[in-house]
Amino acid sequence: MPDHRPSEIDSLLPLQRGLFIDGAWREPASGRFVELTSPGTGSSLGKVAEAGAADAEAAIAAAYTAFRSWRDVAPNERAKILRRIAQIVRDNARELATIDAADCGNPMTAMLGDADIASAQLDFFAGLVTEMKGASIPMGPNAVNFSLREPHGVVTKIMPFNHPFMFCAGKIAAPLAAGNTVVVKPPEQAPLSALRFAELIEGLLPPGVFNLLPGGREVGEVLSSHPTVAMVSLIGSVRTGQAVMRSAAETIKPILLELGGKNALIAYPDADPKEVATALAAGMNFTWCGQSCGSTSRGFVHRSIYDAVLGHLAEACAAYRPGLPTEPGTTMGAIVSKTQYERVLSYIESAKSEGARLINGGKHPEDAALANGFFVEPTVFADVTPQMRIAREEIFGPVLAVAPWDDEAAMLEEVNAVDYGLTCSIWTNDLAQAHLAAREVEAGYVWINEVSKHFLGAPFGGVKQSGLGREECLEELLAYTREKNVHVRLDRRRTRLSQGAA
Repeated sequence: MPDHRPSEIDSLLPLQRGLFIDGAWREPASGRFVELTSPGTGSSLGKVAEAGAADAEAAIAAAYTAFRSWRDVAPNERAKILRRIAQIVRDNARELATIDAADCGNPMTAMLGDADIASAQLDFFAGLVTEMKGASIPMGPNAVNFSLREPHGVVTKIMPFNHPFMFCAGKIAAPLAAGNTVVVKPPEQAPLSALRFAELIEGLLPPGVFNLLPGGREVGEVLSSHPTVAMVSLIGSVRTGQAVMRSAAETIKPILLELGGKNALIAYPDADPKEVATALAAGMNFTWCGQSCGSTSRGFVHRSIYDAVLGHLAEACAAYRPGLPTEPGTTMGAIVSKTQYERVLSYIESAKSEGARLINGGKHPEDAALANGFFVEPTVFADVTPQMRIAREEIFGPVLAVAPWDDEAAMLEEVNAVDYGLTCSIWTNDLAQAHLAAREVEAGYVWINEVSKHFLGAPFGGVKQSGLGREECLEELLAYTREKNVHVRLDRRRTRLSQGAA
């Protein structure tokens, strides 16, 4: 695997740094461009356009015009284009992964998996285009009643910074397959891979079907509130999700939200301590510095195996060693920005002051090569109590909180006490126990003796403040459609008259 040095990385970065609207590149109406900094090195990655309200208006108008013809393209023709885009993602996987490594801080080698996921989602939804089916309803011999599924129209997609090109490429699959047009806002912290993706697929889709607007809050507010926008989809924080819901409420438009998580990993007394320790580290997604809404950031370990699990955690964490994100051997990347880096450190300090016991990490690594980046070691606190901030609040950083339990009912109450409900991982060899616990936890996606993995076709999504709707499955495709009922009265008398006239 080649080692991408800075000059080589520069050669991979997108040439286009503006806005992609109606099939063409243009500068923002305001003329504003912002500087990007690599979170791993602190070096400049150049400037990128900052879209504003006027640009959002233009992109939405272009998408609406394009929708009138795109919705009439035969579903299998739309599917062919999506499959071509999937192949482009596969062919350019290393390039896109390296751009994301430089721009968002995730390790390049691990980001290659994001290309597999994005291309698989494009192929998956391309294969489901004939499943957007309605139904017929019996009405007797004098009528026919049936339903149709139609696309909504212009769909806006607001993306997070933790997997930029995977979300940009993979999350347009379902709305485009259904016949919608899209306006995508990539993360303002890491927009470069989305810009390169737009360069790679330029000309494949009719003008206006796919539009890309790098920018911040101003453009996001227009994309969620504009009356011409038919549906809004967001992957982001609860706070941003609440803002999107308020904006969308003005025009009563449907929304799809994948929001935050403060997810639990529960270990029962019969679980293997070493396996649990490995699962705790893997479920924390230390590779992404814990910057994942699905991370199991709370460990509930039965007291009978608690000390043994803690004894294995240092070894489990050692597999995740902070390094320059673009280096092939790096197993843990950098925090995406200085703001987020300082936020993570503040949570570590609060955990110490509130009495949690630090058993691993907790600081910037000592490696001089990492001095200019936003790095934090894999951090584990033990003896965490429910009142501590690290037990209640989503950190979105590499901080794992572990606590012992004795009473199952009390433990489950603590698991469900937070406002989130995205994922949960349960570890036990008792099949009945596993099923009963899965029933009790308030989460939308539950693993038993597994952690962190997604399975295409299995509905992913949360409950409570972790979101609305389900993704990565047929239900996601159907969410980008609306149902219309058609009733036809059959007039037998008119049929006989017309036959007689003939």
